[in-house]
Formats: sequence, structure tokens, C-alpha cells
Amino acid sequence: MSFEKIGRIFSLSPYDVLMRLRFRYYRLKGLLFYRWVFKSFGKGSVIYPPMLIGNPKFIRIGKGVVIQEGVRLEAVIVDPANPPAIFIGDGVNIEQNVSISAVGKIYIGNHVGIGARSTIIGSSHPFFDVHDPTKISARIGGVGSVTEIGDYCFMGVNDVIQMNVKLGKYVVVGANTVVKSNVTDYSVVEGNPAAVILTYNKEEDRWVRPAKKS
Repeated sequence: MSFEKIGRIFSLSPYDVLMRLRFRYYRLKGLLFYRWVFKSFGKGSVIYPPMLIGNPKFIRIGKGVVIQEGVRLEAVIVDPANPPAIFIGDGVNIEQNVSISAVGKIYIGNHVGIGARSTIIGSSHPFFDVHDPTKISARIGGVGSVTEIGDYCFMGVNDVIQMNVKLGKYVVVGANTVVKSNVTDYSVVEGNPAAVILTYNKEEDRWVRPAKKS
């Protein structure tokens, strides 16, 4: 270690030192523990407690992923012949209290940012049969569903991505948005239900507002 690096360490505040030690501890825990628990757990990835992890053998986490406190990562088995799967790509950042639950498949691409308290839904609770004595929360559907978040997408706080929705590459989702249908590459959406407010024009190399419908 060079004298310059030593000097930088001593210039840090006690809080910064503690945060760096905390990060290194949980990264080491990932290397020694989580890599054997999950389907795969990439180098340099970190999960901070508390957390709820369900069926981690059906969850793949890429390299350099940071998952903050309060995450729910749950793969729910309804049909063993068609098992669930959650794929999280490289360089993904998941903020506090995010819920990702899959009966089907959820694919999260590389370098995605997911804002605090957001939800990605890969399941449903069928309610149409009013004669079924089973409470609705215990009825679970979604086998065969596929929900996708493309590379370089960014989700703001309190967003909801519903089951079977596909976000293309570089989609920005504004805060408090509910996405119920597919969104094409290089788009910005907001609202409930989500509406496109900007798209990237490659020829003009700028973001433009979509034409108003007459």
C-alpha cells in the first residue's frame, strides 16, 4: 500500500471508515456464504440486512450488485415442473425496501437502478372465483409469466412494474409510476398508468416529446 493510499485512509471520518468496513464485511459474506446459497452470486456483490430471501437456489445475482436494506427477493414455487427464476444482471443497484417476487420469470438487465420502495411483480392473486373458500392472498398465479427490465433502465422511488411487462433498454421510470404495458427502448415514462413523456431521437441526438394525438 502506497503512502498516498495510507494518507487517504487517515483523512477519512470515523463514519466513512465504518461504512467502508461494513461494505467489505458484507462483500466477504457474499464470497464465503451467498455464493453457495444462491443459484449464482457474482464477484463483488453485496446484500445488506435485514432481508427476506425466498428459495435463493432459483435466484441468480450478477457481478458488482449492491442490494440495500429491507429487500424482498422471493422465488415462489407453484408448479415444480415450471419453476420460478429471478435473474439480476451485473452492476445493478437496488435501493431500500424493494420487493421482487416471481412465480414465473423476472429478468433484470445489466447496470439497472431500482429506487427505494419499488416493486417488480412476477405473480398474481386470482380473485374471479367468488365461491373459492381460499382467501385471495393465498391464491397464487403467474406460472409462465415473464417480466423484463432492460439494460441501463432506471426506476425512481415507489414504482410498480406489473407482471408480464417488458421495459426496453435505457427506460427511465419516474417516481410513483405504475407500468402496466411494455415500454420501448430509450423512453421516459411517468404516471398511473404510465405514459411516455419523452423518447430519444437518434437522428437528432436529443430527447423529444411524443407527438400529441389528434
